[in-house]
Amino acid sequence: MRLLVTGGAGFIGSAFVRLAHKNELQLTVIDKLTYAGDLKRIKEADGIEFYPIDISELSSLETVFLKAPFDNIVHFAAETHVDKSIINPDIFVQTNVIGTTNLLELSLKYGIKKFIHISTDEVYGELTSSDSKSQKFREGDPLLPNSPYSASKASADLFARAFSKTFGLPVIIIRPSNNYGKWQYPEKLIPLFISKILLGEKLPVYGKGENIRSWLFVEDCVQAILNLIEKGTEGQIYNIGSNEEWRNIDVVKLILKIMGKNDEMIDFIADRPGHDFRYAVDTAKIYSEIGWTPSVSFENGLEKTVEWYIENKEWLLKKKKEVDEFVRLIKERYKKINIK
Repeated sequence: MRLLVTGGAGFIGSAFVRLAHKNELQLTVIDKLTYAGDLKRIKEADGIEFYPIDISELSSLETVFLKAPFDNIVHFAAETHVDKSIINPDIFVQTNVIGTTNLLELSLKYGIKKFIHISTDEVYGELTSSDSKSQKFREGDPLLPNSPYSASKASADLFARAFSKTFGLPVIIIRPSNNYGKWQYPEKLIPLFISKILLGEKLPVYGKGENIRSWLFVEDCVQAILNLIEKGTEGQIYNIGSNEEWRNIDVVKLILKIMGKNDEMIDFIADRPGHDFRYAVDTAKIYSEIGWTPSVSFENGLEKTVEWYIENKEWLLKKKKEVDEFVRLIKERYKKINIK
């Protein structure tokens, strides 16, 4: 099996590359290497072909297709930061929508056997505080995205579905819940707060920290994706999740506990605009059809993650400096558009 992996130097994409390489699959990786990409993540995957390609540039992208035939494409490449999408939605349209349609067109042209599109649970919108705890999003539920980021991912999903239905392109859409683990860029909650604790800084928690997320260890996620490449049904959508739901505030307190700190470091700040209350996906489909279940509990996974970031403190804190500058720009932009 020869795979083309887009976004393979990103957080989840690189975890997949490491797993696929370990399983001796032939890999070609493309990644634009934006701020969130890092070739160090796939250093151990020696012998792979790598191209620094922007998927929104069709002609450059096609050169990769002309070099060697691919059996399957696993499409991770995306802009993913919600705050960034609020201040600059254009790049999300460019990468997540146009980039995806470019890949779909080339997949059709060059006879790709399977197009694995990695989406997100955020395309469903939110479950509110009035919804029952047992209510979860199923694969056939309508898409009701609330941020520019999730809207761009929902658009990409619909294009993938359209190419499947209209042209017969063998597409599988995968919607994972919140991933965490090693090598995650510290714009995301868990590595950001670990870095702040290491520096003795306050931990800014949106609102009262009551927003709820289902957390999935990244190595469990990519194993599920690999299983779906082998066993998934073309034209279908699969949710991936752990069924472990945590309030943000409880995640923060658990990080503090693991790192031997107290709750005095928590600083509650104004909520993010359009902040979805709860995400939760029904995973019965992948459990029953594929036989995949997560192997790492959130507590154990978080302990492993904290340990890795402490061991790789230099990398984490270097990336943290980049995040600080980004946060400053976000605050300036919010003031200009009257968002507190």
